[in-house]
Amino acid sequence: MKTKLFSFVLMFTAIVSFAQQDAQFTQYMYNTININPAYAGSRGALSIFALHRTQWVGLDGAPVTNALSLNTPLNSSNVGLGISFINDRIGPTNENTISADFSYTVPTSETFKLSFGIKATANLFDLDVNQLNPVDDDPTLRNFENKFSPNIGAGLYLHSDKAYIGFSVPNFIETNRFDDNEVAIFKEKINYYLIAGYVFDFNNSIKFKPAVLTKMVEGAPLQLDVSTNFMFNEKFVVGVAYRWSAAVSAMVGFQVSQGMYIGYGYDHETTSLNNYNSGSHEIFLRYELFNNNGKIITPRFF
Repeated sequence: MKTKLFSFVLMFTAIVSFAQQDAQFTQYMYNTININPAYAGSRGALSIFALHRTQWVGLDGAPVTNALSLNTPLNSSNVGLGISFINDRIGPTNENTISADFSYTVPTSETFKLSFGIKATANLFDLDVNQLNPVDDDPTLRNFENKFSPNIGAGLYLHSDKAYIGFSVPNFIETNRFDDNEVAIFKEKINYYLIAGYVFDFNNSIKFKPAVLTKMVEGAPLQLDVSTNFMFNEKFVVGVAYRWSAAVSAMVGFQVSQGMYIGYGYDHETTSLNNYNSGSHEIFLRYELFNNNGKIITPRFF
């Protein structure tokens, strides 16, 4: 039974490696810096973000992700800077990614600004062969241990106080994590992201924001995330989301103070994996230090 269970974990890990690759977030709209470097500094504040995600609870070897990021505008200039760290554990694998982001913003009209961003990334991928318990030690598996790879990415982010649209490629380099006779066994593919959202003011106390994220990667189905969120009295947020052919989600958030926001998300799987897990949980905290006038440039939704 143990062998069968672990074989399933290995199969699961391989599937995730090709289909998911980049860490997945339900509340990506609060964590845009991880997929689009042009977002750096766009909120007009020093923004510190921390997130913990436990995916497919109850399934042995399921992904567990921790993310930490910081981004800020540089004084009163058009430059934004950011740094982020992601730890993604799946089965016997452990992946650490640290990224530095740079953005430059130019006004395109009285209400819209266009930001250009670049991302430099260092990735460390590790396979714990001790968890595999092979009958015979396979020395080729040692090539998975502490595998380092650099990368570079870029993004565009057009935004106003009410709307945003962005396109990004976080990693331009397709990295072969492991080769066997010059054939890539585990290859990091290029991921393309398109995001968009708009904030509607229903009245003085209620705001409504639909948003969409589209993710494209070679060898995997198109991923489409659609979400709707309501904000009440600039304090309480509630929303739902749908990940095409994958999951439905519920999201809540609360503006604890002017600078502190906390949010929680729950995913219910709509695929056959639903029979083997009790859903996914995601919690995050965002803390911001504002400029002298104490105002944020964009709505708290993004």
